[in-house]
Amino acid sequence: MRAVVVEQWGGAENLVEREIPRPEPGLNEVLVRVHAAGVNPVDWKTRASGALIEWGAVPAVGWDVSGTVEAVGPGVGIFRPGDEVFGMPSFPRQAGAYAEYVVAPARHLAPKPAALTHVEAAALPLAALTAWQALVDTAGLRPGERVLVHAAAGGVGHLAVQIAKARGAYVIGTAGAAKHDLVRRLGADEVIDYRAVRFEDVVSDVDVVLDGLGGETAERSLKVLRAGGRLITLPGPDDVPAAQDGVRAVWLLVEPDHLGLREITALVERGALRPVIDTAVPLAEAAKAHEIGERGRTTGKIVLTVV
Repeated sequence: MRAVVVEQWGGAENLVEREIPRPEPGLNEVLVRVHAAGVNPVDWKTRASGALIEWGAVPAVGWDVSGTVEAVGPGVGIFRPGDEVFGMPSFPRQAGAYAEYVVAPARHLAPKPAALTHVEAAALPLAALTAWQALVDTAGLRPGERVLVHAAAGGVGHLAVQIAKARGAYVIGTAGAAKHDLVRRLGADEVIDYRAVRFEDVVSDVDVVLDGLGGETAERSLKVLRAGGRLITLPGPDDVPAAQDGVRAVWLLVEPDHLGLREITALVERGALRPVIDTAVPLAEAAKAHEIGERGRTTGKIVLTVV
């Protein structure tokens, strides 16, 4: 099968398409014929250094996948060949979703939302599960609470805005001025131009902050939280600031989540959640996709089309 692999750690030019053996599903696994694969920041971070994950014999990239079940292994009862599925298999261990086929534990997948194309569905798993697990599972977001979403037009951020709004929250997003109309259409009640003002000067009494930037943004975010507030930061454990009295600060690493994917599908079916696709390029142009993503200017998600 065709797959994109890392020839050596470093720049995007080290992503190459190769013919490698097609995997076979084992116990409780399914083989998925990939139609589209999402691209995420963790993809280029692991490509650059080889860190963060456990690699297989052939370093194959990617986790987000949408496709069709080709075969099922022993013990699988929830899927049959021909079922359309989406998910984020094996994260943070190697999955190799930039390929024509991928093997996945069956419960790392869920039925693909019928209202979405494979390109749209592939944009959801890692980013939407990150937002869901941060806002719902970790922060315990409640109706009427005030939420600040940093990078609200980005891959995780634009989905977090929609999820928070669907949960009945008052949503504040940060984004460049050119993206304000989009963020408002996604459901934000307020949008702040982070280039024009310091968000902590114009926002206060926030219950939950979702920080996808880390560094000083995480530190500054503590200033806007009220007592009992929760800061969820995503880049890494070193970006978690020392929590103040009455405020909780945690780092979240997303996990595969069959039930979470079903909750996300329910939001899609209600018309409350829809991914924004910034760019879709063929599998052979994975290096180009990484180059686009690393510029840090994308709106929504980048996706690779496979078959």
